[in-house]
Amino acid sequence: MLRRHVLLAAPALLIGKAIHAQPIAGGRPVRLIVPFAPGGAFDLVGRILAERLPAALGNHVVVENRAGAGGLIGVDAVAKADKDGTTIGLVGVAALCAAPFLYSRMPFDPVRDLAPVTQITDGAMLCVVNADNARRNGWTDFRALIAWAKAHPDTLRMGYSGPGSTAHLNIMTVGRLTGASFLRVPYRGGSTTINDLVAGHIDMMFDVMPALIPHVQAGALVPLAVSTPEPVAAVPSVPGMASFADLGLGQYSFDTWNAIMAPAGTPGPIVARLFQAIRQVATQPDFAERLKPLGYGVVTSESPAALAAKIARETPVWKQLVETSGARLD
Repeated sequence: MLRRHVLLAAPALLIGKAIHAQPIAGGRPVRLIVPFAPGGAFDLVGRILAERLPAALGNHVVVENRAGAGGLIGVDAVAKADKDGTTIGLVGVAALCAAPFLYSRMPFDPVRDLAPVTQITDGAMLCVVNADNARRNGWTDFRALIAWAKAHPDTLRMGYSGPGSTAHLNIMTVGRLTGASFLRVPYRGGSTTINDLVAGHIDMMFDVMPALIPHVQAGALVPLAVSTPEPVAAVPSVPGMASFADLGLGQYSFDTWNAIMAPAGTPGPIVARLFQAIRQVATQPDFAERLKPLGYGVVTSESPAALAAKIARETPVWKQLVETSGARLD
């Protein structure tokens, strides 16, 4: 249902020649707002970027976690920040393209109040269950999990990092398409959700991979499916949605992506400077290698305008996703 639109990066050599690490805003520190709690997938991406960005930008970069409301509190802080380049945000596709259809009123308008800089990552979502609970209930694979959820409506405890997040929309849509219903347990961030899943207080998550993979490798969590039609390199033995056509998921595909945004009204030259610096970081092999084992791909936009066009192109797709999920957060 949702297809990936990858915007190819220009050669790193050309970007490298264009960057001379001249700081913006008089060299004042730059806040990178992460709209979820520390320790989750968003936080990992933000911190990996913040480690490398000063060398390309010339400014010190500080990560600031502003969690709550499925990421909207942090994104609202970006929208209302000074328009001088000293605040940028790591913003997920759900806040950009889905939130306007989940809420009748929002504290910001994604198009009016945010300035696109560049996409930074994309990735599939991974369904995992608590290993002990899976053995106890016979959740040997994804098909068995769905069958159990249908036989025990509103009993299987599904955790997710906030209402309106990509995890929330994904599992709601899976439930609608398969006829299964879950007991939804919202959290303020991915790390606390994972901690409760590992402890067995909830049963499952369907979320982005970075923070989940170590617990899969340790045997605490069992992976059952990925949200794209085919398996992905990070977990090649885990089936994709095309394997579950009999459950109504044969045409289902869910890619999540993240972008760097600035407050609307940030001067064009500053946006261009941020864009070039972030692209310089993202095209370095060690940045991609740091994310690859965790299930993230590095995808940058051709320009800030190209990211704006992608947001406009995908918004109707996410509107359909919200309608299919039946989610409403007012």
